[in-house]
Amino acid sequence: MPDVERISETQDYDTAAHEQAVRLSAAHDIPPSTVPGYEVLKRIGAGKFGSVWLAREHNTGKQVAIKFYSQRRGVDWALLGREVEKLAVLYTSRNIVGLISVGWDHDPPYYVMEYLENGSLAQRLEAGPVSATEAVRIAIRVAQALVHAHGSGILHCDIKPANILLDQDDEPRLCDFGQSRLADERSHSLGTLFYMAPEQADLRAVPDAKWDVYALGALLYHLLVGQPPYRSELHEQRLREPRALAERLDTYRDIVTTAQRPQLHRQVPGVDTALAELIDRCLAVDPARRLPNPQAVLDRLQSRERQRARRPLILTGIVLPVLLMLSILPFALDALRDTVTTSRASLIARAQESDALSAKLLAGSLQRELDDRLNELLTIAEDDNVRQLVQSQATQPREQRAELFAVLDRRKRQVESRREELQRSLDASWFLQDVAGYQRWRSPASETIDQAFPCRDYFHGQGGRVPASDDDATDDCMNLAPITRPHVSTPYSSRTSQQWKIALSVPVWPPGDLEPESSAVQGVLARSLNLSSLLADYQKGLASDHDDHGPRYLALVDARSGIVLAHPWLTAAHLDPLIDLQDELRVSPELATRLAEWVTDTDTSAADPALQLDHYRDPVGRLVPEEYGGEWIAALAPIGDTGWVAVVQERREPVLAPVEMLRDRLVTSGVIGMLVMTALIAATWWFIMSLMSERRPQWLRAWQRRWQPHSLQPPTTPGRISESA
Repeated sequence: MPDVERISETQDYDTAAHEQAVRLSAAHDIPPSTVPGYEVLKRIGAGKFGSVWLAREHNTGKQVAIKFYSQRRGVDWALLGREVEKLAVLYTSRNIVGLISVGWDHDPPYYVMEYLENGSLAQRLEAGPVSATEAVRIAIRVAQALVHAHGSGILHCDIKPANILLDQDDEPRLCDFGQSRLADERSHSLGTLFYMAPEQADLRAVPDAKWDVYALGALLYHLLVGQPPYRSELHEQRLREPRALAERLDTYRDIVTTAQRPQLHRQVPGVDTALAELIDRCLAVDPARRLPNPQAVLDRLQSRERQRARRPLILTGIVLPVLLMLSILPFALDALRDTVTTSRASLIARAQESDALSAKLLAGSLQRELDDRLNELLTIAEDDNVRQLVQSQATQPREQRAELFAVLDRRKRQVESRREELQRSLDASWFLQDVAGYQRWRSPASETIDQAFPCRDYFHGQGGRVPASDDDATDDCMNLAPITRPHVSTPYSSRTSQQWKIALSVPVWPPGDLEPESSAVQGVLARSLNLSSLLADYQKGLASDHDDHGPRYLALVDARSGIVLAHPWLTAAHLDPLIDLQDELRVSPELATRLAEWVTDTDTSAADPALQLDHYRDPVGRLVPEEYGGEWIAALAPIGDTGWVAVVQERREPVLAPVEMLRDRLVTSGVIGMLVMTALIAATWWFIMSLMSERRPQWLRAWQRRWQPHSLQPPTTPGRISESA
């Protein structure tokens, strides 16, 4: 079934016959016959009953379309002749394709109609929906055609874009009256899915003018949205399942009556409330709530157009006085803008100073934290007992390394106990590798014990993975030498949680008083930790420091790649091991370039190495915009020579809230003043217009009579005139 299918009543013409007819029609470009008075030029289409040809009239040279019914086997001529009958009745309508002549006695039968070179509206809609103005124009023309048809006692019953052709002026013309019915006919007519009214999808239904109203609403919806109402992949799949016509019609009625009402047309630019409500009335499932006929639809569309045409005149009387008042605004706005800009800069500078101090303290604390953890490892690695056990048992089978396991487990528990007392985060794991890169001890224990990991940066200290692959058993890896000094590895992503981790590692030298330079390393002792856990210790302290500007957040960013290494949101609960978010969690390319240059050129021992940003975009905001989207104020400080920067960020909006409140108050006062002035001008304008109007209110007439100047009257008592006068 095609995406949008017209369910035809002609059931005796099966698919195979249709395909054969199309093949026969397309087999050659020779016209089936000649038509007196016309020169057949070329074939422009083929269907299941024959073909359509472009022709030229001999007398006038006018191009026409001739439809030959060359495939007549099994055709119900009464059904096929219905379209010709209706076109003959409606030939006077400018909005309906005109019928020129008919040759039913010809072999093969044919009829001649107007040729519209711009194709159908369905072809136009293949490029997408049209504007609201264009959609209303087309709907008005189609409604006019339907009004003419209904006035002639003909119901179309199959309105859809494919049945609307466009002439040389892009004016729509209604065609295909093959499914139409006379107003007093009782025989049923089926239309096209998703344009057909739900009550029409019933073989016992009697044709009704409201069918065309529903289809007109569906057409207008399609013009605005790009697809008819209720059409979706799920609904089309449901309509493909039934085989019988009655079952398919039942499915269609169920879709229209139970699915959510169409709403996409309300989101189209240019669709106002009047147009949206008109479409809703046309698409009403209950015929009683639907507009009664196309004339009602046409009246509403034309009324809407008249109202829109009056808007410029109405707006002119309102806008001109307002423009006079707005002329004073630039002076007030300049003063307001200067005040707000200065206040904003002051508040941002204060916030940045606080954030910069916090960022520098955080960077120093993180560097000391790394140093402390390395020193804890060094203390264990320099123990002669540990060195002796590593030398004697590291390369032995696992069952012979019990003493080594016990000593390292005990030392690890001591370190963890001390860290718990200080309420500091614990490590993810501890492990020992021999000189060849084989893991000989790990806590907590896992299946990685006795596996080789010589390519890891914490082992060789050359940065990253060498080579950059998951294969640690290559010859290049097996030839790498272990580290000879304490080392902080490059960050790497955990396979199980996608969190960024690092490993701190120190060399384990042979026992005795040998100088490190004169002896070979016999192993590497390391500990791994999640950077988010490391940052969480300091986030707690920052959260306890209340600020009027709202919460501040800490983050770690790799200045060399721009990747966010640690963030309050980057926890195991939010990350999916199967999804790589590294590309999402990067700072902007401009900031990444700036960070790389800044970290390279910045002296970390300087007194003020913090980088201050007053417009910072948190990369996590791309994933969680409601919590981390928008603009932030941030300060960044380098963490030693690790290549990382500590980030302290806070919302820009709360920082500027006092200024925004002041600005809002000033703007509100100005708006109120402008409204008062507008009301006074409007009242004065109305008063003057009322005085000039003959239909004045009664109280205004009484006021005019009271204040009208009276004619001079002689005095009631004679006055005395002085002699001098």
